[in-house]
Amino acid sequence: MLYEFKPTPYSSHILLVSTLPENGAGKRVLDVGCGNGYLGKILADRGFTVTGIEQRGGTDSSFPANVRLVEADLEAGLPSLDGKFDYVICADILEHLRDPQRLLTQIRQVLLAEGRLIASLPNSGNLYFRLVVLSGRFPQDDKGLFDRTHVRFFTWDGWHELLSQAGFAVEHCESSCMPIGLAFPSAGSSLPIRGAEWVSYIMAKVWKRLFAYQFVVKARVL
Repeated sequence: MLYEFKPTPYSSHILLVSTLPENGAGKRVLDVGCGNGYLGKILADRGFTVTGIEQRGGTDSSFPANVRLVEADLEAGLPSLDGKFDYVICADILEHLRDPQRLLTQIRQVLLAEGRLIASLPNSGNLYFRLVVLSGRFPQDDKGLFDRTHVRFFTWDGWHELLSQAGFAVEHCESSCMPIGLAFPSAGSSLPIRGAEWVSYIMAKVWKRLFAYQFVVKARVL
């Protein structure tokens, strides 16, 4: 299954790309678990030099020509890479790995001293997640907080501890809204849906542990 870019104003993808400068000025970005290159293309179009890592078969013919693709199994760790990077992106990938700490430790080695890790991380402490589990259910969905391919489930404290143990200090955290529009695709761009997502975003800013759908973090090497 190829994941797609989430363009809504308060989605993790929009928050993630807004974390990086508008003008890439040739700075090097490593997009770990890049999917079909949707984030990489946005950043390459801004002037970043982007390398994406994705498993074999995880891309198709529409993969952007201005993103360098390296095929690798991330469960086996990072592949051999040329030089170090100003930014490493982990968008919706760490929760799919059995040992995300090992990958994060390797990422630390390929970051420049002043480089930054940018990651989007699902919140298993989200109110919706809690209520579903409380009801005695644990769905196996194609995407979202109950994505059947997730193997790690962390609340904010768990993600923070994982990053710390891997040698990172969180500098900033944004919280994405609930993707309400995805539940109502025919009305996804309507004013009521956009208003509901805005309210969800504000609630997540006020109480991220309970209302954030995903955390978008910016972290430096300790």
